Amino acid sequence: MNTLFFLLSKLFWLVCSPESLLVILIFSCFFLMFIKAHQKARWLGIFLSVLIFMITVFPVGDWILYPLESRFPPVSGLSSPIDGIIVLGGSEDIAGSFAWGQAELNQHSERFFAFIKLMKAFPRARHVYSGGTGDPLRQEYKGSEVAKKLLREQGFDISTILFESESRNTYENAVFTKEKVRPGPDEHWVLITSASHMPRALGIFHKIGWKVIPFPVNHDTNPGSLFRLTWNFSGNLKKLDGAAYEWVGLLAYYLTGKTSEFFPGPS
Repeated sequence: MNTLFFLLSKLFWLVCSPESLLVILIFSCFFLMFIKAHQKARWLGIFLSVLIFMITVFPVGDWILYPLESRFPPVSGLSSPIDGIIVLGGSEDIAGSFAWGQAELNQHSERFFAFIKLMKAFPRARHVYSGGTGDPLRQEYKGSEVAKKLLREQGFDISTILFESESRNTYENAVFTKEKVRPGPDEHWVLITSASHMPRALGIFHKIGWKVIPFPVNHDTNPGSLFRLTWNFSGNLKKLDGAAYEWVGLLAYYLTGKTSEFFPGPS
């Protein structure tokens, strides 16, 4: 069942992401012109022009992303005892790392640096890196292998770190990590992931009975400049894609019983 969910979610997003929908609408417009449905093509062209203009000029992605990123406040400090630290994979550029033979990171690299920071702050805690790959066609390339290489290069003894490498999505991150760690009921574990991803991740961990402390990083929005004019179609569309991905993920995980509630927040 988990494999079916994984494959269907990938197929759905391939077709229904904002980026994909724009491409589909553009081709639909050309198709209507080809079959000489000029009136429909004209109206669709007007709709597309307005839509592209709005995405270019207004930070729509920020507006949708900000409620996710502000759901959990940044953590200024953690007090002992901390029994374990988990970071969710996703900061690795897996394909680039294997193509170039060196560790490559992406726009979520703050997850990795936060993990290093907390490992140094709590050296006696258990340290867990949970990351396989979400690419259904490249399951042999694991994010945890990139993490091992980078941590080794930073001087860490990776034999003291637990790596979970079979997960394909956030739900499997939580389930597989819990199976490996077997946390005690009174233990205090910290969960590191991107701020926009934290509501879904925390909801999953709580659903499987693991109360973790959220440590959100990698904020992509600026509360002081949400209402501004821009001229950045590609950047705004990228943020819109990321925000839509998380909101759709929250809904899908809630409807399939994988999260504790639709929009988990601080408890």
